[in-house]
Amino acid sequence: MPYDIKKDLKQLYAPKNTDWALVDVPAQRFIAIDGRGNPNTAESYKRAVEALYAVAYTLKRSAEQDFVVGPLEGLWWADDMAAFTVRAKDSWQWTMLIAQPDWIDGDAVEEARGTVRRKKKLDADVRFETLAEGRCAQALHVGSYDDEGPLLARLHEDFLATQGLKPTGLHHEVYLGDPRRTEPAKLKTVLRQPVG
Repeated sequence: MPYDIKKDLKQLYAPKNTDWALVDVPAQRFIAIDGRGNPNTAESYKRAVEALYAVAYTLKRSAEQDFVVGPLEGLWWADDMAAFTVRAKDSWQWTMLIAQPDWIDGDAVEEARGTVRRKKKLDADVRFETLAEGRCAQALHVGSYDDEGPLLARLHEDFLATQGLKPTGLHHEVYLGDPRRTEPAKLKTVLRQPVG
């Protein structure tokens, strides 16, 4: 049976709670790529995600142990966080991620990057990194990405205050559906915010 992060870390990749709850997130290994701009229209975003998946599937094919390629994830921020409230997507900054099993290391990622550059002619500016978020507020959002606002408002205006917590890291999303194949009302996204 291949390793599948969605099954191994169900509390993080298949949560049932649609309102905020606290979870402890262990350190995880990722392949990552950075950028800036509207994820719906920026050509750089499309190329970044294409490169990320190309490296992920190259790692899968070359690994000694079989595994399921994890879902796309994203860290999001802006110089002025109001850019998220008013949906000024051109000013958004992001790091797109795909989780990796423990046996994938930096050398394997470098080799996969080289293969992608040679065979697919993609400028795969993908890196290997460990993300240690620790204590997080997390909820499952069902619906369009543009409809996340009320749930995020509850996090920042109610949940964190009642828990005596503050954001300590970047807004994190895990995309459990494919927006090319799933109608927006049925998309599932894990929303996560490191807190302390």
